[in-house]
Amino acid sequence: MTKHFPRTAVALACAIAAGGAMAQTVLTIDATAPVAKPVTGHLQLGTAVSPSGGRLEANNQYLSLDGQPWMPVMGEFHYSRSPADTWEAELRKMKTAGITVVASYVMWNHHEEHEGKYTWQDNRDLRRFIELCAKVGLKAVVRVGPWVHAEVRYGGIPDWVVTSMRTRGDDPEYLRYVGRFYDEIGRQLRGQYWKDGGPVIGIQLENEYNLTGPDQGAQHIATLKKLALKAGMDVPFYTVTGWDGAVYPSGQVTPVFGGYPDEPWSTSTTELPPKETYAFRFDSRVSGDLGAQTAAQAPGTAETDIALTPFLGAEYGAGLPFMYRRRPVVSPDDIASMLPVQLGSGVNLMGYYMFHGGRNPIGDSTLEESTLSGGYNDTTAVNYDFQAPLGPDGQQRAVLTKLRPFHYFMHDFGSRLAPMTVRRPAITPANATDLKTARVALRAAGDSAFLFVNNHVRQYPMPAQKDIKFAVKLPGGTVEFPRKGVDVPNGAYFVWPVNFDMDGTCLRYATAQPVTRLDQGAAGITYVFAASAGVPVELAIDTPAGTTVDAPRVQRTAGSVLVEGVKPGTGTALTVRRQGGRNVNVLVLSPEQAQQLAVGDFAGQRRLVLSAQQAWFDDGALQLRSAGSNRFRVAVYPALAKAPAEVKAAGQDGVFQAYEAQLPERKPVVNVTPVRAAQPAPAVMRGGLAKAAIQPIPEAWRAAGTWRIDLPQNALEGLDDALLQLDFTGDIGRLLAGTRMVDDWYYSGYPWQIGLKELTAAGTKGPLTLAVLPLRADAPVYIPREGRPDFGGQPQIARVNKISIVPVYRLAIKP
Repeated sequence: MTKHFPRTAVALACAIAAGGAMAQTVLTIDATAPVAKPVTGHLQLGTAVSPSGGRLEANNQYLSLDGQPWMPVMGEFHYSRSPADTWEAELRKMKTAGITVVASYVMWNHHEEHEGKYTWQDNRDLRRFIELCAKVGLKAVVRVGPWVHAEVRYGGIPDWVVTSMRTRGDDPEYLRYVGRFYDEIGRQLRGQYWKDGGPVIGIQLENEYNLTGPDQGAQHIATLKKLALKAGMDVPFYTVTGWDGAVYPSGQVTPVFGGYPDEPWSTSTTELPPKETYAFRFDSRVSGDLGAQTAAQAPGTAETDIALTPFLGAEYGAGLPFMYRRRPVVSPDDIASMLPVQLGSGVNLMGYYMFHGGRNPIGDSTLEESTLSGGYNDTTAVNYDFQAPLGPDGQQRAVLTKLRPFHYFMHDFGSRLAPMTVRRPAITPANATDLKTARVALRAAGDSAFLFVNNHVRQYPMPAQKDIKFAVKLPGGTVEFPRKGVDVPNGAYFVWPVNFDMDGTCLRYATAQPVTRLDQGAAGITYVFAASAGVPVELAIDTPAGTTVDAPRVQRTAGSVLVEGVKPGTGTALTVRRQGGRNVNVLVLSPEQAQQLAVGDFAGQRRLVLSAQQAWFDDGALQLRSAGSNRFRVAVYPALAKAPAEVKAAGQDGVFQAYEAQLPERKPVVNVTPVRAAQPAPAVMRGGLAKAAIQPIPEAWRAAGTWRIDLPQNALEGLDDALLQLDFTGDIGRLLAGTRMVDDWYYSGYPWQIGLKELTAAGTKGPLTLAVLPLRADAPVYIPREGRPDFGGQPQIARVNKISIVPVYRLAIKP
């Protein structure tokens, strides 16, 4: 920054507040202690330099790209669980959503179900998937296992290995087959590593590894790394999961962490206590139960490695799976509110599991985790929706729009945040169940900082934090804000800047969240902020000689301006004019507008796009996708030179130019015929490793009710896709084409959809059959209150509420 906050930093606030009522609560955070310098050279990394000279490195605090702190966002997408002909579009959607690194497991039993017979074609074509990552501009981390969990049969290790040798250790026979598998992966990735100019920057070894028996422990991870290197996997970063007592050779790999908003692997049939995922952590990086299949014997290497490794994430739940005994439905806020908590706790790589849902491939055996194959959990045989931001058929869920502004913040301002140290407030909650104490953290370096606040806990209403202010003590003075105390309502969560450099202008603070920066050359620079729900917007700006601020409502003191009463919207909230410098414009979008914001290259430059429809950028075109409505509206800034042929101009929306379009409406109709009434279902059994409810045995399906579904032959005509929506109430639903199961679902109240395009591509013809196994009133399974059916005094329920087709329209706008 060109100017830091002076030691008399509170003068502006004091001058304005004189004569007014004092705030009831001032939350104080001391950030005056010096920031420790990064420690380098101790991590055994692979080749860090690309042919073009790009350099990827890691120290004990953060990752760096070309010598600058780097804060990527990583999203999991399993190529072998998705149709290959959709990969490119789905990767582009992820990139537009702010993902910079794609992670994917290589599931051994997806590629070598039978010994020596490898499959690397079609949906299992790892090389093509990685090449597409490079094409769309995404980096990749390949999670090579061999044990991956991923709710897959035997954790991904093929049956023929599991039944014939000791696994997950340095058994020579096991290592021989692992080495052969790694060699196969190495051949697929040849020429695709960072050192070759490719996108693969990282390799994850094993998963949730806390085994310490004979031939196990940290040495096994070292052995796997040697096998990976022998197979050619030379990358800048080697990682292991660090939770649940994980063991690994310190210095040879970097631990990654995670956290989930609920525990579908739990045996509880009621709501869980408040999760620590919503509470800032100041001492440990390891979250509670993340569902590891093996029990930890000790705290694990990650607990003693904190001073040596950066805080990186890989499995923060962007959704949750449904497991038979527990089916938690998460809201968008349940997921998005974890971001300020994790960032405020020091995370410098936000990694999600899963960002894109999918479906298990059909093998000679089913490939899901189940108690029948010794798994801890029962999962659906085909469906792997995960309530992910992008569904198995590319549907955009509301959670994506909540996450995206945070991702843009990390992209544009992560280089500032990454080196900042976590600072603890004077008062913190006693534990994760303390719902009264304000949840606040700060990250600071020098006189700049970001404030993190969370007042959302899943399934537990939080009291509003009434009439609060913040006092941030920095080396150059204390910043106390806002001018008057504000109420932080239940459900609010946000990031606010302190002494934030806007290209030479010091924004002392803002009660709005930075989102992105748009450089428009001679036209100036635009900073985009998002208002925090329920909190008035004000910005305090330094105004040294030669600097003026244009805004509707300003209060001026010597060298400072307070802009208050800002009405969020699409118009310019203020403009900073500096003598000899370019203008800085500030937009403050409403929370709803921020959720509609997409940022990317379009028509020759980086632009801001607002649309309620799903939007992504595709080789210079703007793609819009709408489920259910044939009407499109989009607003673009800066405006295009002329309206593209596909749309018509619809006037100004603040600084944005609005465009509209309408496609021919399609109303595909499905015919549903009851075939067989449900019969009394057997009692749900308990058992398995968890000694809890287990999935009904195959013979139980004799009790299922069935319905015939006849689809119109032209269902996809004029559409990008059509989603068959199956609204039923029961225990389990299965969709069959003849005797082949094409999808399945555990009832929870969450909508079940399957794209007809995928069904058609799979050669599905003729009528479909929906089978619904009755849900017993006494079933010991957890279903959220909102989805729990009214049995009306009956012992069970199995009914179809509605089966419909949702048309999906797509509009490509080309400049």
